[in-house]
Amino acid sequence: MINKIKFTKMHGAGNDYIYVDTTKYPIANPEKKSIEWSKFHTGIGSDGLILIGVSEKADFSMRIFNVDGSEAMMCGNGSRCVGKYVYEYGLTDKTEITLDTLSGIKILKLHVEGKTVTEVTVDMGSPLETGEISFGDEYPFQSTQVSMGNPHLVTFVEDITQIHLPEIGPELEKHPLFPDRTNVEFAQVIGKDTIRMRVWERGSGITQACGTGACATAVAAFINGLAGRKSEIIMDGGTVTIEWEESSGHILMTGPATKVFDGEIEDND
Repeated sequence: MINKIKFTKMHGAGNDYIYVDTTKYPIANPEKKSIEWSKFHTGIGSDGLILIGVSEKADFSMRIFNVDGSEAMMCGNGSRCVGKYVYEYGLTDKTEITLDTLSGIKILKLHVEGKTVTEVTVDMGSPLETGEISFGDEYPFQSTQVSMGNPHLVTFVEDITQIHLPEIGPELEKHPLFPDRTNVEFAQVIGKDTIRMRVWERGSGITQACGTGACATAVAAFINGLAGRKSEIIMDGGTVTIEWEESSGHILMTGPATKVFDGEIEDND
């Protein structure tokens, strides 16, 4: 039997996903669907698939699947788009929403103009752990590990344009030091509390932006004395503002959420 699934393609700072309301359109085998639908030539084209559902602990739930079918713990850019989706499609009239993810409950504050969500601030919680790591003679740099519910490796360099991310990204993602693999960020301080960052995402490769990666980069910058508690993180697809609150220890991420188009795709399962 062929079912027709309605979806919405959205992006947060260029980090694009396919969004499906599973209360209306249940998805069997989302790992397989993410691989198939994310392909640019034969599918919809995206960084992965995000499923919006119900939760006993929060207003909504979010599940994230990468282009290789693996499930991600959290996606900051994706969570902002979920906030925009549930508000603009009438699933809620709240402007403060709780979202159930594999890395815990996140709080979304929607910035609304008229009936449109222009930006979303996500309380990403506190960094779970940080630490420095050196690769010895293998790589000529020292990096900072930051967990935002998912693992990140942040490296500051003098000139980010000299980093060949398609080569070094997968090497570091699958380095023996990271048995569960890691997200990889290279960053360059370009002004006061302003950082240029590029990302190789675990399971997806180079993406235009990564919300948890931006948070990890801001944390690493503060730890290393390169920026204050509030910084602008400029990525290939856009800019987000990250604030590491001293009082709560929580990280607040504010950035855009953009709808690209609505569509319908056949589901053969």
